[in-house]
Amino acid sequence: MLKHRNHIAWMVITLLTVAPQGCEKDEEPPKVQTVSSAEPEEIIVGPDLDAIKARGKLVALTLNSSTSYFIYRGHAMGFEYELLQRFAKSIGVELEMQLIPDVNTMFDMLNKGEGDLIACNLAITSDRQQKAEFSEPYNFTKLVLVQRLPEGHQNMSQREVNKSLLLRPLDLSGKTIYVNRTSPSYERLINLQKESGISFEIVKAPGYIDPEKLIQKVADGEIDYTVADDNLANLNSTYYSNIDVSVQLSFPRQIGWAVRKTNPNLLEAVNNWFENDRLNSVHAYIYKKYFKAPKEKWEEYNGEFSSLNGNRISNYDELLREYSDIIDWDWRLLAAQMYQESKFNEDARSWAGAFGLMQFMPATAKMYGVDSASAPREHIRGAILHLSRLESFWQDRIPDPENRIHFTLASYNAGLGHVLDAVNLAAELGYDPMIWENNVAECIKLKSQKEYYTSDVVKHGYCRGEEPVTYVKKIIDQYRHYSRVIDQS
Repeated sequence: MLKHRNHIAWMVITLLTVAPQGCEKDEEPPKVQTVSSAEPEEIIVGPDLDAIKARGKLVALTLNSSTSYFIYRGHAMGFEYELLQRFAKSIGVELEMQLIPDVNTMFDMLNKGEGDLIACNLAITSDRQQKAEFSEPYNFTKLVLVQRLPEGHQNMSQREVNKSLLLRPLDLSGKTIYVNRTSPSYERLINLQKESGISFEIVKAPGYIDPEKLIQKVADGEIDYTVADDNLANLNSTYYSNIDVSVQLSFPRQIGWAVRKTNPNLLEAVNNWFENDRLNSVHAYIYKKYFKAPKEKWEEYNGEFSSLNGNRISNYDELLREYSDIIDWDWRLLAAQMYQESKFNEDARSWAGAFGLMQFMPATAKMYGVDSASAPREHIRGAILHLSRLESFWQDRIPDPENRIHFTLASYNAGLGHVLDAVNLAAELGYDPMIWENNVAECIKLKSQKEYYTSDVVKHGYCRGEEPVTYVKKIIDQYRHYSRVIDQS
C-alpha cells in the first residue's frame, strides 16, 4: 500500500543522493522502495487500441497527486483522472487506474505491457521520447523555484520580503536544491549550471518523494528550496500561504500522455480525442476546477479525508474497522458500500423509505434493533450483521470468496429472493450459477422481462435487475479506488 505524505519520515534524507555541481553520486534509495531507472531490455508489442477495446479496459499509470488522482471524502478525483475517464468513455471501455510512486517504474511497466498509457502531468523530454511515444501536448508548464517566504511576511512591505528571497536564477549560487530523482527537473538544473556558470548543490530525493511532498517540506521548513512545474507550484501555493513560486527557471515545457511505441492506433485515438475535447466546455471546467480553484477548496482537498494528506475515508472509519470483524471483510469495502448507499450522510433517505448510512429498509432494520433514531454505531453494526447473515447463506453455495462478496452485496440491494431467482435462471439458461459477472448478473437483468419473471424457476417475480448489477459494480470499483490509496490498517 502506498504511503502518504504525512507518513513519510524525513529521516530518509540521509539516504538521498547528492550531486554537487552537476556531478552524480549513485546511491540506492531506501530498501522499502526499489526504484529502477534502467530502460527495459525489450519493448513488447502490448495491446493496441483494438485489443484494448476487446478487453474492455484501459489501464492508466499515474501518481497519487493533486493534479493526477486522489480520493477526497470517498470520491475519486484528479485532473488527469477526469480526462482519462472521458477518454475511456469515448473509446467504449472502462478505466482502471494503477498508482505507481515512481515515474521510471511507470515507463518500465508501460513497455512490459503492464499499462496502456502514462498520465501524471508528464513533461515531454528527449530522454523520455526514447522510451515511449507522446501525445500532442495538452498543457504547457515552466519550471519554477519553490522557496519559503520570511516569517511575518504578511506584515512586511514587498521590498522587505524581497530581501529574504532569491529573485533570479543567478541567486541560486551556493544554495542547496532538493529535486525528485526521476524528474526531468534534475537535468534542467544541471543545464542551468552549465549555461550560467553558477554552482549549487542538487540533492536527488528518491522517486517516491514526489514534487508535492518536496513543496510541503519547503513550507514546513524542513528544506529551503525545491523546483516544480508552475501549474503544480501555483496550485500548492493556494494552500501553503508561506511559499513563493515566482522565479522561473526554464522555458515552457510540453505536457502529454505517453504510450508504447508499438501502439500507433492508441496514440492516434488520444490525439484525436484531445483535439476535439479541448473545444468542449467541460474540458475547460475540469481545468478550472483543479488549477483555478479557490484556496479554501484546496485546503479542504488536503484535509484528513483526502488521500493527498491523510489516510481517512469518512467519519466512520473507526466503526467500520471495529465491526468489520463480524464479517471478516476489508473495512474499505464496507466504506465503499456506505458511500454507495448514503455518501456518508447519516440523514439520507430514499424515495422507498430506506434510511441512514447503510439505507436500511424499516422492516429489515427492526430485525437488528435499529430505527431512524439509532446512533451511527448501532446502524453500522446492524448493517454489517445483516451482511454477515447474507454471506453465511451463500457460504456453501458460492465457494469462491470474491464471487461470494458480489452475491452478498446484490442480496443486500435487491433482496435474497431475487438473487436466488437469478441463480435458478442461470442454471436453466446455461450460465454458471456460481459466478456473478457475465453470468448470474446477466440473469438478474432478465427479471425485468415478463418472459423470464414469469418462468417456473422464478419465485419472486419482477425485479429491476440493472439496479443490483450497477450497485455491485460501483461498490467494487469504489473499493478498488480506496485500496489503491488508503491503508487497510
